[in-house]
Amino acid sequence: MGGFTEVAKQAMMQTQETLAPTKSKKNSLYIGIPKETSFQENRIALTPLSVALLVNNGHEVVIESGAGMGSNFADIKYSEQGAKIVYDVKEVYQADIILKIAPPTMDEVDMMKHHQILFSTLQMSTMKPEYVQALISKKITALALEYLRDEFNILTVVRAMSEIVGSTSVLIAAEYVSNVFGGKGLMLGGVTGVPPTEIVILGAGTVGEYAARTAIALGAEVKVFDTSLFRLRRLQDNIGCKVFTSVMQPIVLEKALITCDVVIGAVRANHGRSPCLVTEETVSKMKPDSVIIDVSIDQGGCFETSEVTNHKNPVFRKHEIIHYCVPNIASRVSRTATYALTNIFTPILIDIGEMGGIMDLIWEKTGIRNAVYLYQGAMTNKDLAQRFNLPHKDLNLLVVSNR
Repeated sequence: MGGFTEVAKQAMMQTQETLAPTKSKKNSLYIGIPKETSFQENRIALTPLSVALLVNNGHEVVIESGAGMGSNFADIKYSEQGAKIVYDVKEVYQADIILKIAPPTMDEVDMMKHHQILFSTLQMSTMKPEYVQALISKKITALALEYLRDEFNILTVVRAMSEIVGSTSVLIAAEYVSNVFGGKGLMLGGVTGVPPTEIVILGAGTVGEYAARTAIALGAEVKVFDTSLFRLRRLQDNIGCKVFTSVMQPIVLEKALITCDVVIGAVRANHGRSPCLVTEETVSKMKPDSVIIDVSIDQGGCFETSEVTNHKNPVFRKHEIIHYCVPNIASRVSRTATYALTNIFTPILIDIGEMGGIMDLIWEKTGIRNAVYLYQGAMTNKDLAQRFNLPHKDLNLLVVSNR
């Protein structure tokens, strides 16, 4: 018995297995999602399952009642996944991080607290000086969704929405060339023995590429025009089949427009207004009841005859041509758009919690840094600083000085 005790003593002195300490969360986030108030904005930043993921990661999510209705997500779906549903929007603006699609209104900015973090679109063309000053005075850190870049340096939100808009624009065209809305009565694409409908696409970017993909899949005859040979070549390679492409030769373009059934304008400008490529005279020569879909209308449009419309009254006729000029096409398929957006936002929010705060995320990821236009009330976007005559601060220096 004594020998056994000695053996037991030796065993106790040997190295014992022990459980590794679980890594505690560096930062628990308090995220607020208000209901969108801008005209016909139906998207929401997070789906119920994304809320569940955030809650399981130790974060708190508060959502204004009815915020998900535009995308057909009921309040109960969010509450079942751990979100707190509130009926007073002021409660939402007590959160540390505000997640929106459209920029907040002046009334919403007034509800915001000091040193809050704001994720929303920027929409520089509609920004007013008093709006910027209000954010600066509250020392807000603001990130513009349209400037977010991924690890491949691609504008991730812009790309996702462009894919949706490109495909949807062709489906909209299919509605308006049919009899349903007083069109020609054509089926987009045609059938055996019937010539296919002709679609002209202006712009070979992401919108143009996905419009071309959808139109080709439906059997339409597609012609794509762009000023850049590189973009045309990339579109051809990405689609994987031969499609008519051309640089913007006025005579060739006019000939294509006069004979086509649908033209989709998807030319965007890096700064300012999109170029006006099609004159009123050319539009007047097009076949009656043809369809123009001006995706570039949020930047002024690329047709001389374009005028902004909305989802309730989406079209007007000019020179017997149907014009569809709704700026926010992605809101037409808001549930799909919400799924696309939540795939982008959720990992960012989890990273903020894991890394211990927004400052560390900005330091680690240049794609996030690119989206910051206000950092603790300091203007870090050169274009905005010049436009509103404000002092510009280097974000890299601000982050380094705060570390």
